[in-house]
Amino acid sequence: MSLSSTHLPSGHSRMWFASDYNFQHLYPQYIQALSQVHWTPLKVAVSAAEFLAMVPGERILDIGSGSGKFCIAAGYHYPETFFYGIEQRDDLVRYANTAKEMIGLPNVSFMHGNMTEVNFSHYDHFYFFNSFYENLPGTYKIDNKLTYSKTIYNQYRGFLFRELEKMPAGTRLATYHCGEEDLPAGYQIVKTAMNHLLNFCVKI
Repeated sequence: MSLSSTHLPSGHSRMWFASDYNFQHLYPQYIQALSQVHWTPLKVAVSAAEFLAMVPGERILDIGSGSGKFCIAAGYHYPETFFYGIEQRDDLVRYANTAKEMIGLPNVSFMHGNMTEVNFSHYDHFYFFNSFYENLPGTYKIDNKLTYSKTIYNQYRGFLFRELEKMPAGTRLATYHCGEEDLPAGYQIVKTAMNHLLNFCVKI
């Protein structure tokens, strides 16, 4: 279960988690401007973390962690679980690390790299906020630093499905803004939240 507010760190740290508006001020303005479309809302992050962080000491991977909002919020509420983010934009990794250090979260780590370089077997459960979606035509892009295409979208999607399908039964996956067609084989939705935008899935 999540720590109650009486057991969370008090003072300055708690202030950042009072609202999404407060939290985004951990970042420079151009990162703040991306918040509404690209970063996980705090309510979603806490709800997903509650589902994923069932056992203390387990390792949760955020696939395409962006500015680090999910891992930071989850790590704050679940200090006995380890949260990792993989992100291919080095500037976002720097901002995520800065925000993590400002709050002080030893159970949160961010890695600069491509998802395809990750060994999924090193992690127990996963969070995915459809980070490939910006590769599709007509979608909002974080920046113009990357090459975008439907081919890349399909390649990433195929890789993710294959890796998640290798995971053992009982593996948990929380997805945000993903439909049932975005679930790898063997994963079953056990509940939903946020008007069905947030799905909680288990490998059967």
